[in-house]
Amino acid sequence: MVLAELFARTAWEDGKFSQAFPFLGGGGERRGKPIQAFVRMDERFIRLRSRVHYPDYVVVQDYTILREVDVLQGLKEGGTVFVNTEKPVSPSDGRKYRWIEIPATRIAMEVTGRPLMNAALLGAFCQRTGEITFSSIEKTILQQFPVDVGHQNVEIAKRAYDFCRKG
Repeated sequence: MVLAELFARTAWEDGKFSQAFPFLGGGGERRGKPIQAFVRMDERFIRLRSRVHYPDYVVVQDYTILREVDVLQGLKEGGTVFVNTEKPVSPSDGRKYRWIEIPATRIAMEVTGRPLMNAALLGAFCQRTGEITFSSIEKTILQQFPVDVGHQNVEIAKRAYDFCRKG
């Protein structure tokens, strides 16, 4: 949910309307159970307040979830899937999507020694989609976190941005 909130706040910094919210499924919250979080961002006021059924993008924080959940459900043809992994992800169903593998956890570990990959995924998304700006990522992160942690997260986002620009 933290990542979804960072996306929404960054979009807001870019002058867009945005919202972020979790979806815990029908059984309520349970430790260890995969959750979904949704983000809407638009140039116009957002009136819809329901789950996103047909996303343009999907961000997967833990690649092992690909074996448990159909993360592609509803994803628009030509949509983009960002996966936190160092392994190639090979789609098996023949649908046409753009897959972006980003070693977000490794990048975070290199900077902080902790597996906090949210800023890396935000940086990768920014570079590959252009939906948000890096200056807004930086501003959002520095507002959200204490100074040292904020600067480390900006560095993580920048490294992920650069990683995606090169590859």
